[in-house]
Order: sequence, then C-alpha cells, then structure tokens
Amino acid sequence: MDARFEELGVLVQVLIYLGAFGIVAVASGRIAGVLGRLKLPLITGFLLIGLVSGPEVLGLISEEALPELRFINEIALAFIAFAVGSELYISDLKNRMKSIVILIISQVVLVFGLVSLAMYYVTGLIPFLKELTFTTRIAVSLLGGTIAITTSPAASIAVINELRARGPFTLTSIGVTVVKDFVVIILFSLVFTLSKSLIDKGGFSMVFIGQVLVELAVAFGLGFVIWLLMRLILSIKGAIRLKQVMVLAIGLLTYLLTRGIQVISLRYIGMEIHVEPLLICIIGSFLVTNYSIYRVDFMKILQETGPYVYIVFFTLTGARISLDVVTSLWYITLILFGARVVAMVVASMTGTALAGDPLSFVKVSWMPFITQAGISLGLATIISTAFPGWGAGLTTILISVIVLNEITGPPLFKWALQLVEEVHVRSDGTYEVEKKIIIFGWENQCLALARQLKNHNFLVEFAVQDPRREISNNQEFVVHALEGFDHLSLRKFGAETADTIVCMLSDDENYAICETAYENFGTKHLVVRLNERDNFAKFHKLGVMVMDPNTAMVSLLEHFVRAPIATTLLLGMEESQDSIDIEVRNSSFHGITLRDLRLPADVIILSVTRGGNPIISHGYTRLRLGDIVTLVGSRESLDKVRLNLQGY
Repeated sequence: MDARFEELGVLVQVLIYLGAFGIVAVASGRIAGVLGRLKLPLITGFLLIGLVSGPEVLGLISEEALPELRFINEIALAFIAFAVGSELYISDLKNRMKSIVILIISQVVLVFGLVSLAMYYVTGLIPFLKELTFTTRIAVSLLGGTIAITTSPAASIAVINELRARGPFTLTSIGVTVVKDFVVIILFSLVFTLSKSLIDKGGFSMVFIGQVLVELAVAFGLGFVIWLLMRLILSIKGAIRLKQVMVLAIGLLTYLLTRGIQVISLRYIGMEIHVEPLLICIIGSFLVTNYSIYRVDFMKILQETGPYVYIVFFTLTGARISLDVVTSLWYITLILFGARVVAMVVASMTGTALAGDPLSFVKVSWMPFITQAGISLGLATIISTAFPGWGAGLTTILISVIVLNEITGPPLFKWALQLVEEVHVRSDGTYEVEKKIIIFGWENQCLALARQLKNHNFLVEFAVQDPRREISNNQEFVVHALEGFDHLSLRKFGAETADTIVCMLSDDENYAICETAYENFGTKHLVVRLNERDNFAKFHKLGVMVMDPNTAMVSLLEHFVRAPIATTLLLGMEESQDSIDIEVRNSSFHGITLRDLRLPADVIILSVTRGGNPIISHGYTRLRLGDIVTLVGSRESLDKVRLNLQGY
C-alpha cells in the first residue's frame, strides 16, 4: 500500500512540474514574439526565457523538475528528427546532387577534424574537463566536432522564403543543409557509441565495430517499422488532432523502445546496444516523405504542430543552461565559435571548388552553413543526459556556441544570396513585378481592373488617345499617348514588351491594336471587351480572349448555380484563396510527375495546358517546359509554387 501511495505521490509531483512548465511555455511563446520584433531569432527568445525561468534565476522550473520533464524533451527531439527527414525529398535534390555530395564530404571531414582538434585543446582550459583522462578528453572532442558539422534546415528555409530566393546556389545550400543533418545523425550514433566505449572501458576495442554495425542495422529496421506505423496513422480519415497526438506518441515510443533495448542488451549479452532514436525517426520520416501517398498529410501535421513543439523544446533547453559556466568560460565559447567558422570557410570553399561551381559561389560558399539550431541543440542535450557531471557543463558551452551561430548565421546567408543575385525581392521589401499589362482605354471599369491587377503585383500602364490633364497627372498609373495603331506608334511606349494587352475601346480600334500586336509583337495574351456580338469571329481568328458583356452576366450567374465554390474562388471572393496559371520554365521540373511535385498542403492542381490545349492530367502526368499549370490555394503558397516552377 505504501508503495502505491509513493507512486501516486510521484505522479502528482510530475503533474505539478508539468503544469508549472506549461505556464512558462505559454509565456515563452508570447514574450519571444515581442523579442522577434526586435529582430532577434525566435529560438533565441525561447532560450532566454527558459534561462530566466530556470533554477539559476527565478526558479519557476526547479532543478528537481528537469529530470522529470525529460520525456517532453524526447518527444520534441523525435519531432525535430521527423521534420528533418521530411525535408529529404529526393526529387528536389537530384539536380544538384554532385555539388551536394562533394560539399557534405568536405564539411564532414574538415569541420569534424579541425573542430575536434580545437575542442581537444580547449578541454585543457576548462576546469571540469582538464582533469579527465586522455581517452575521455578524446571522446569529448569527437562529440564536439560532430555537433559542429550540423546546420539548421528550418532557419535556412526561413531565410529562403523571406527573400524568395531561387537558383543553383540556393538549391545546393538547402540540399547540403538537409542531407548533412541526416549524415550527422548517423555519424553521431557512431561517435556516441565510441565515446561510451572510451569512457566506460578506457580504450578502443574491435568489438566496437561489430557493435556499431548491429546498432545501425537495428536503427534502419526500426525506421522501417516507424514508416509502417506512420502510414497506418495517416490513413485515418480526418481526425487531424488525433493524428498529431499519435505522431508525437510515436516519437516518445521510439525513445522508450531504444532504452528498453539498452537494458535488455546489457542484461543478456553484457553489452549496451545504443540505437539512436533520432536516426530511427529520421529514417521513418524519409520513407513517409518519399515512399507513401501520405506525404502532403504528413507535411501538414509537421507544419501545424511544429511551432508548439519548438516553444516547448527550446524553453526547456534554456532552463538547463548554467549561468556560471557561461559567464566564467565566455572565452571558450568565442574560441570554439571562431574555430568552427574558420573550419567551415576552409571546408566549403574547398568542396565548392572541387565540384566545379562558379568562382562567385566559391567565395560565399561557407555563409549558408554557419546557422545552427534544432538538431544541434538536440544532440547537445543528449550529452548532458548521457554523461552526468561534466556533461551538463559541456552542454552549456556547446549551447552558447550554437546561440552565437544562430544569431550570426541568417544575416550571412542573406548576404550570400544577394551576392549571387538569387534574391527575388526589391530593395524596399516588396515582391518583384513579374508581368507588364497595358490597358487601352480610360474609364471606371479600366481603373477598377488596373487596381485589382496592381494588388496582385502586376505592372499596369494605360494607353489613351486623348490623355487629358486629369488623366496624365494621376499619381497611380503611367499613362501613354496613343497616336496610332501601327506597330511604330505602339512601340513608342513599349507595347511590344507587354505580357498582356487589354483593349477596351471601340471594336474597330480594338481589332487594329490586336492585329498589330499579333503580327508584330507575338504578345502572349490579348484580351478584348466586345461591343458588338457580330465581331466575335474576327477576334477569335486572332486567338484573342473575348469578353462579351451581353452574355457574361448570364454565364456568371449560371456558374454560381452550377459550381458556386469554384466561381467564388475564380472571382477572388474567398479572401484567403486564389487561382493562378503558372508556366513551367524551370528545367529542374521537366519530366517530373505531378504526384512528385512537393506542393504546400493547401494547393491543388486544377489542370495542365500544353501547346494551348488542356490535357487530361493525373498523378503520373509528366510536366514539360512551357506547360501551363492552373492551381488554386492560398496566395502565399501559390507564390512559393510559382517561384519554383518558373525558376530563376
């Protein structure tokens, strides 16, 4: 009976710790948002709030609570591994695979080697490490060198989205960042096992090789099991909240399973088999992303759950930071930070040069790889848990280095993207104008159309036969004088450069403009507002898109009756949704099937037009350069898709 009461007391205490931490986490999410307005990374805000709430400052998260909240840390780490695995999408990476592979090899070898050497040197300067044995200091150095290789996919993707960056340098950078984290987790599994062997047994044994092979085999096998479980969960119709909870539960289950393997292996074979949970999760996520029909659903779950997980993880990590170590060993932080930057410069420039990339890429090749965040912090916290005593101090030093990298990395990446001219944002921060529209005519309907097009980032100009003072002096649009309908008159104001010409004059004037544009300019889109129904045929022969006001209202009302949802989307009546035609100009997408397109969860393909004719499309339809893809979705997501398909 006493044992039961004791267990109940422990459970109640854990719930109290959990409640207190929940309050801190909610506050962390709010306060970090305020810090974000000061241009501080959100992750830094979470860490600072965790530090202030931790046992060394306010004590809202007590020293005793940290071990009891370990399961929250494990759930978050598993989720971060799922997120990394979901970025390993083969179709996105294959076009720059040569550069990606060479850069990864260069960084793994040189950064790991140089930072490990620097780490071994500074262990002699750190009070709680310099008294350790030679083999233990070697193990510490290898662990530090491994974590130094990691970068931050989430932070890199955020920078790319902010600058709307697209190009070979961008693709290579994000490819290296994503794939390298997968490689680092495998390397960390090997180094962690070697470190345990060096520390516990005092030296290297040939048994270690067999142990590592067994651990990797088990990890890949369990990753396959995670894939099967994920497919089963994602196959449930609807119930998005249930699926989010079950995905998090799988992460915790993975940690519990690996701990069970450690206990059983030690008991029955006298050897502790350490299977890295992060490796299992990243393999399972990779398989779901590339070899299942639930990729979109999985991405949606990760996208919606991620912000909450990151708040919890980074706040809890901040609570583990020791202020004494940070303040007394600040110079160690700077030494390791400098050593990693130098190693990354040497490794990245070497790898980019060996890959045969342009000199402009070589000079800035190191800038995308300074940032660290999730995986780096996750691996650092593993050290704290696995090696009581000196592990907590080492973790604090590593976290301090990671925070410096996280603050300095994004600005460097932005600078690199600007130097290689792969940024698609104006200097004032607005989107680039993609298309030029010339409207012939000046009346209320013309102005209403121009303002709507301007809101969608089109460059709109007018051509008017009689530009009166009130027209030519307007501050909203450029107005040109229309002196004639021949090609020389139209070229005076650059009509040949227009992507679309909209004619809203008389039918004879409209026809003269369209005929000139058709024969001399090859304008892609000609649009006419028809005045007399009898003139429809001659416009149609020129391939002009004709809007007949006499029948448009009836047709519109008919569509409202037959397909009200589609009609409201096409008319822009749904504020959060839009539809768009995108021409495939990026050669990377030539030959890719529709089912392999990595589209945001809220984007749907409506049709594909090839050679001016719509084709019957399905998941296995392969895109071709010049295809017009019609999509519907949120404006933000459609803009990302357009950048990808139109290329750079």
